[in-house]
Amino acid sequence: MPSSDAIRIAAAVIIRADGMTLLVRKRGTSAFMQPGGKIEPNEQPRQALCRELAEEIGLTVDPAHPVYLGRFEAPAAHEDNRMVEAEIFRLDIAEPVAATAEIEEIAWVDPKAPGPLPLAALTRDHVLALATALGGG
Repeated sequence: MPSSDAIRIAAAVIIRADGMTLLVRKRGTSAFMQPGGKIEPNEQPRQALCRELAEEIGLTVDPAHPVYLGRFEAPAAHEDNRMVEAEIFRLDIAEPVAATAEIEEIAWVDPKAPGPLPLAALTRDHVLALATALGGG
């Protein structure tokens, strides 16, 4: 059961054919993370994910396509003393994406060796390992 003070999000492990995975950095922040965002009241995680992907990176996704991977928890990247509870989905894409809305920067990284990017705890501790296990990198 979700914690009452946790930030509930839906996020995607987006993987290209070459195994690279997509990370984004929101405007005014420093940490890179997987695309996605907060689940609105009365919204299902899958619908939240599709809405956020369209808003953040201009990607239109059929809600049936993302594959549910599970719920993961980590300290929130930009809100002190808060946890994030993430419903994580896998999505393989071939189409280009671009930073839109609140996204300042996107980066395609090898999940086994993401380089020197500052990473959100959820991304560092869970998402990159999932991307590697799913065939990324």
